[in-house]
Amino acid sequence: MAIGMSELKKGLKIEIDGIPYRITEYQHVKPGKGAAFVRCKIKNFINGKTIERTFHAGDKCEVPDLQPKTMQFLYDDGEMMQFMDNETYEQIGLTYDQVGDTAKWIIDGMNVDMMFFKGEAITVEAPATVELRIVETPPNFKGDSQGGKKPATLESGAVVQIPFHIVEGDIIKCDTKTGEYLEKVK
Repeated sequence: MAIGMSELKKGLKIEIDGIPYRITEYQHVKPGKGAAFVRCKIKNFINGKTIERTFHAGDKCEVPDLQPKTMQFLYDDGEMMQFMDNETYEQIGLTYDQVGDTAKWIIDGMNVDMMFFKGEAITVEAPATVELRIVETPPNFKGDSQGGKKPATLESGAVVQIPFHIVEGDIIKCDTKTGEYLEKVK
């Protein structure tokens, strides 16, 4: 199925020249003279590189044959991150480039969404929100403001800004897309 210029939007997955991409930025341009066009930044699923591409009226791109699958993160062996299929117990290793920024949000035993393209694992996505324990944060001092924030390192290695009243050992919920603190878990 072909996708036309008018159907493009942020987050859409497309295939160009046999390579799957995700649209990360989208801008519809209507110049004073000539036909309208769409300028997009697209991220390559296979190597993680982002390129800029312009689409004109009549340009078509395909929908990639991507199969999502829930996998469990097992461990980091120093060279690759190892995941296991929850149904077949098959183990798959992905490089740090393939995992990308998702690595800072996942811990051993966590379920993640892995994307397969033509039978090959190409990328991993953490859940939209995660609950992680704080392993390091500065202590609170008398006079710390109510609305202020301080940095906190989570058990996964991610660093987020948290309110002053939260201390080491607390479990917090974070948004993995924006990297923001959402709430303290009771």
